[in-house]
Amino acid sequence: MTPDATTVRRNRLMLLAIFAIFFGSLLFAGVLRFSGWRPAGSRNHGELLQPPGDLRAVTPIDKNGQPYAWNPAERTWRIALAPPASCTTSCVELAREIDVVWQLFGKDADKVHVLWIGDVPAGAVRPASLHELQPSGALSRGLPRVNDPQGVPVYVIDPNGFVILRYAPGFDPGGLRADMAKLLKLK
Repeated sequence: MTPDATTVRRNRLMLLAIFAIFFGSLLFAGVLRFSGWRPAGSRNHGELLQPPGDLRAVTPIDKNGQPYAWNPAERTWRIALAPPASCTTSCVELAREIDVVWQLFGKDADKVHVLWIGDVPAGAVRPASLHELQPSGALSRGLPRVNDPQGVPVYVIDPNGFVILRYAPGFDPGGLRADMAKLLKLK
């Protein structure tokens, strides 16, 4: 039996449509990928540092003179900031925002330390996981663009001691919380 011409034409069109859908979606995905577009769920709110700052060789000293160990086995993430000594009112507000972010981690809050490099201003909120560290040149060198004329940047440090994210002065604390929530899910 020979199929009639309309059936052959319909089958060929169907085959071409299947190829067009398959290869068209691949082409569309390739265009999106190479144009730099990323879905909202895979974007960071903070600036991903390339290369990351390396603080593994630095042993910070806390206000009591005790060393602060990175201890990667504990899987503790850190939120770090190094405001200048002249920072008062804006740092009190920044401390409040960081405390709110820390509290929103809920059950995962014990996996996040807040590292305040320098003196916490009077009247600032102090999260339970706050570690006040003494300023040092080695610590400051590990924090990219720490002396920002616009204000105080905030950093995320991974459990190994790499500074991986930077939040510019005036950042949205919700973005820090969203990024940290994703990072805390990593095992």
